[in-house]
Amino acid sequence: MPNQAQPSSRLAQLLHERILILDGAMGTMIQRYRLEEADYRGERFQDWPSDLKGNNDLLVLTKPAVIREIHEQYLEAGADILETNTFNGNRLSQADYGLQDYAAEIDTAAALLARDCADRFTALNPAKPRFVAGVLGPTSKTASISPEVNDPGARNTHFDELVTIYAEATRALIAGRVDAILIETIFDTLNAKAAAFAVDQVFEEDGLVLPVMISGTITDASGRTLSGQTVEAFYNSLRHVRPLSIGLNCALGPDALRPHVEDLARVAEFCTSFHPNAGLPNEMGEYDMTPEQMAAHIAEWVDSGFVNIVGGCCGSTPAHIRAIAAAVADKPPRQPRAHDHRLRLSGLEAFNA
Repeated sequence: MPNQAQPSSRLAQLLHERILILDGAMGTMIQRYRLEEADYRGERFQDWPSDLKGNNDLLVLTKPAVIREIHEQYLEAGADILETNTFNGNRLSQADYGLQDYAAEIDTAAALLARDCADRFTALNPAKPRFVAGVLGPTSKTASISPEVNDPGARNTHFDELVTIYAEATRALIAGRVDAILIETIFDTLNAKAAAFAVDQVFEEDGLVLPVMISGTITDASGRTLSGQTVEAFYNSLRHVRPLSIGLNCALGPDALRPHVEDLARVAEFCTSFHPNAGLPNEMGEYDMTPEQMAAHIAEWVDSGFVNIVGGCCGSTPAHIRAIAAAVADKPPRQPRAHDHRLRLSGLEAFNA
């Protein structure tokens, strides 16, 4: 792929020089536009037989100006890394709308859109290069949890199916010239392992290598993923990928996420990334944590030596990203833990020998 090696190596280099800023929530920003069914359909899908409202990924085809404007707002706020609008850009998730055959097209279009935005801002200030992370979301299925209460062995997807759909999405993102692949909002580690396997398979078959970023989700106060793993067990399960960064996002605000951030920063031999929600949703489903409050929490993380990449998830806006960027400016990044050659295994708990 043209121009892949240079920006990717620059991304890795910058991580050791300063804290990098990831963008904020896409869905939160899209809600501000109050789009209706006709907006999601556009001209191309105006006769589609099922409802399309809520399929935010489709907007890269039907309302690209909206997605471009959101990307640009985050770049203006100081984001170094844009996430592609592809959280549901895979066959399993798009099948909910009957659009599974359009998943690859959505991914490439989303990547090219983010790429153009990032490149234009880099050209305006070459001293602050901007990067694009191609997002592989968790899909709408889980490979390790039964969807049937009375049948614990039931599954609505499996490892090989996930590998196939993730490989397709990875190739589509690469065609859009992303700088890295971000496997994010991981609630089921088996899904993530399928994604990582698919990405590595694509790299081997297509003769290229990009950095891989991994971000899991702690679902509640138990400190575990939905599939039951502790933070360290999650880390042990995926450290073989040797990612550019590993971290946590979504579900919790920075106050509730803080102990889990510390746990991961304590053990990670790689750079860390965190993009929490802007608190927890209120009774109306809205997020009340202000940019200043969120930035104060994250500044403490940085002062404690936990962070290499930081941004925002649900409820965050360009104002949150601007405040975070200002709060961490000129502060030193975390130094990854030295590899200690210990045997690290995991089930639901970590086992280190």
